[in-house]
Amino acid sequence: MRDFAISDNAAVQAQLDRLGALSLPSGRLGLDTVRELCARLGNPQDHMPPVFHVAGTNGKGSTCTYLRYILEAQGLTVHSATKPHLVRYNERIRIAGALIGDDLLAALLKEALDAGADLEPSFFEVTTVATFMAFSRIPADVCVIETGLGGRLDATNVMPTAAVCGISTLGIDHEAFLLAPEDGVPEDPLARIAFEKASIAKPGVPLVTMAYPERAAESVSATAAQIGAPVVMRGRGWDAAIGDAIAYRDEQGALTLPLPALPGQHQAENAALAVAMIRHQRAVPVSPEAMAKGIVAARWPARLQRLGAGPVTALAQGRTVWLDGGHNPDAGLAIARHLESQPPVHLVMGMLANKDPSAILKPLADRALSISVVPAPGHDAHRPEDFAPFTGLPVSSFSNVPDALAALPAGGNVLIVGSLYLAGEVLRLNDEIPT
Repeated sequence: MRDFAISDNAAVQAQLDRLGALSLPSGRLGLDTVRELCARLGNPQDHMPPVFHVAGTNGKGSTCTYLRYILEAQGLTVHSATKPHLVRYNERIRIAGALIGDDLLAALLKEALDAGADLEPSFFEVTTVATFMAFSRIPADVCVIETGLGGRLDATNVMPTAAVCGISTLGIDHEAFLLAPEDGVPEDPLARIAFEKASIAKPGVPLVTMAYPERAAESVSATAAQIGAPVVMRGRGWDAAIGDAIAYRDEQGALTLPLPALPGQHQAENAALAVAMIRHQRAVPVSPEAMAKGIVAARWPARLQRLGAGPVTALAQGRTVWLDGGHNPDAGLAIARHLESQPPVHLVMGMLANKDPSAILKPLADRALSISVVPAPGHDAHRPEDFAPFTGLPVSSFSNVPDALAALPAGGNVLIVGSLYLAGEVLRLNDEIPT
């Protein structure tokens, strides 16, 4: 599995090989195993600096990135944990802003794997506990932590408290896990997703969210009320108008903030959510100047990233090459909004077999010039014939992205899209490895 990655450091690779042998035992969902593993290692989740905890379907990683850059612009030392990694496993854990070093990473993974050898933990449980150990042992002012899958049963949700919790956009994704039949949960799919994400709420800790359709908003509010968390929802406790700037307002007053360098209106909205989370926590003071500086400085690879000069883009014959790991309907709509003001694109797509091709193809129907299908590295992917029902364009098949780019017809730009696994491979090939 591409999730587990490789390393040129022998000590790290030894532990990644052990991680690669782990799997989630069939039918086991819950937090008992990660709690036990944490207990064996001194409950590091109880001894971390104040945490900004973020869940959501789309945008949670970007929101975490804005939080990190803003908090660092304030002069604070920030640990952060995001997922998945694109090229190197180290990307999942940042210590004081820098990717975790190989020696520390190898030691932490070994300690967690050794402690839980008889528990049959999952890849994500071990990763989370290793992250908690790092964050609890190395001093910092704050931590920014992204959930993995869902929220209620995500390994990160063993944290007893936080400075603030946040939820980005909601949509239907990971249906096999998040919509699995269960007693006592909402039946409506979007309300169920909202319930899962809102379950990261902590008693007495503000839960800051985007605005949602009524059924999802009600589910968020009901879930938070049961936990005892106050809800600060966009359109109720805070709001932002996106134009030439971000016009943010809440009960504390109004701010005018610059647009991010990251392209797309959705990124301005993610930045606004980060600002709302910061404004509704009391762990650390943050100035409007730091908010503005962090929003502009933030970088987040493979999210409508314009690739730089490199071996991959050299094959595009002078065309702009966009890279995005999006694979669900919300991502497709966000990409389409950005491309409305751009030239049409040749699509190079590699999408996991359990994803819906129409999620990307439908929003981009009138912007696509051609479709080239490539594998999603290390995973079962859709075949060319799976895309045909959703487009009137001919669909070509290639064994890799460089071959697809070299064969493109003239005109337009390029969008490589459909999977973060594919995005990571493209960044590696183009010598743009995240740092």
